[in-house]
Order: sequence, then C-alpha cells, then structure tokens
Amino acid sequence: MAPSGSPAVPLAVLVLLLWGAPWTHGRRSNVRVITDENWRELLEGDWMIEFYAPWCPACQNLQPEWESFAEWGEDLEVNVAKVDVTEQPGLSGRFIITALPTIYHCKDGEFRRYQGPRTKKDFINFISDKEWKSIEPVSSWFGPGSVLMSSMSALFQLSMWIRACHNYFIEDLGLPVWGSYTVFALATLFSGLLLGLCMIFVADCLCPSKRRRPQPYPYPSKKLLSESAQPLKKVEEEQEADEEDVSEEEAERKEGTNKDFPQNAIRQRSLGPSLATDKS
Repeated sequence: MAPSGSPAVPLAVLVLLLWGAPWTHGRRSNVRVITDENWRELLEGDWMIEFYAPWCPACQNLQPEWESFAEWGEDLEVNVAKVDVTEQPGLSGRFIITALPTIYHCKDGEFRRYQGPRTKKDFINFISDKEWKSIEPVSSWFGPGSVLMSSMSALFQLSMWIRACHNYFIEDLGLPVWGSYTVFALATLFSGLLLGLCMIFVADCLCPSKRRRPQPYPYPSKKLLSESAQPLKKVEEEQEADEEDVSEEEAERKEGTNKDFPQNAIRQRSLGPSLATDKS
C-alpha cells in the first residue's frame, strides 16, 4: 500500500493535465492578426487579408472557411491574415473598407481586391492558379502606403477617438448629450484659433513683411539737380537752334530781296526811255 504522501499521484495528474492542455484549449490558429503597428509586413511577400467585424453575420459564416484556408498557407506559400475593423479603425480607412467582409490579396506591395466565391477551395485555386494576375491592382494613389490613404487613416482614428471621448463624457462623467457637444464645439473653436495663430507665425517667419518707416522730406541732391537740368538744357538748345534756323531763313530772304531790287531798278530804267518815246 503506497503512503499518502507519495509524489507519484500528483505527478501523474500533472502529466495528464499538460498532455490534455492542447485539446482543452483547441487548435492554434494559423491566421495572423494585423494591426496599425505591423501592417507594413503586408508590403513584402504573398498575403490574403480579411477585414471583418465580430458583429457581422457574414463575417461569422466566413470564419470556418478562412481558418481552413489558413491551414494551407504554408503549402501555398501565402500568409493568411485578418483585421478587426472595430479594433483597428485606422486600417479600415487606409484600405477604404465600405463592406464586410472584404478580402484583399497582396503580392510584393501590390494590392488587389478579391471578389470571388468565399470558400476554402476557391481561395486555394485563387492562389495556386495565380488567378490574381487577371485583377488590376489598386492605383498607387489609393494604395495603403500613399499620403492620401495615410491621411484617411488619421481621420478614421480621430473619429474613433472623438467617439470614445463622447462615450466617456456621457457614461463616466454623466454629462448630457448637449454638454458633450458643447465641449467639442469649444475645443474645435480654440484649436482653430491656435492653428490660425501658428500659420500666421510661420508665414511671418517665411515671408516677413516690409515695414515702411517715415522718411524726412527729401532734399534734391546735386545729382538729381544735374539730371533734371539736362532736359531743360536740351529744350533751350533746341529753341536756340530753331531761332538760328529762323534767323538764317530771314537773312536769306533779305539777301534775295536785295539782289532782286537792283535788277528791278535796272529794268525800270531801261524801260523808262522807251516808254517816253512811245508816248511821244
């Protein structure tokens, strides 16, 4: 008869518990979980990503097929992943998730949306037969790594943060709904004023305005006087030149009249006696 203090019985019980632990906790899932922190892993390799929500009935029906497909991931050399949009709102904005469930295929940074049947066999054929090549990839402008989609991700995260704050004000602090709205309105007003002041400060630093100081009455310098006197001199010279031309023309006219006068006198003299003889 074994003594009551023998360690054989507790040791046997411990071995049974350890051996039965995998069966009690179920099989380990082969589906990888993607979050805002590790989503850049999708940019390398071959991936199939499911976007789901726990409350979505269609997502719940897809889960068994998706888990079975993930068991073939190692043979197909594809990583099978999932994203809970309720926990990762930034990724839902980054990938523009408008319907649930949504499935994407990614190959070395090129994203394609899967729109075929949602069974394990169809998923396997999609990867093994490379059916994804017939689908046009998402434009780089709307890719998850673009600036536009990063901005969308930030907006989605901000909206979820505002929603969490609203619930905190109502449920934890006991504020009325209008009180919560008032808090957000004041926060928006003050943040807009602060942003405007920051923008004015940056603009003033980058493009400083030229402030005009009052200057004394400017006295004309010698240089300015000389420059202003030059046009007057030119005008005077032109007037003098015109006067000289006029005087020369008058002198020429006078000379012409003087020259004509003796000739007229000679003609009159020559004509005078002839006229006298005719009269006689």
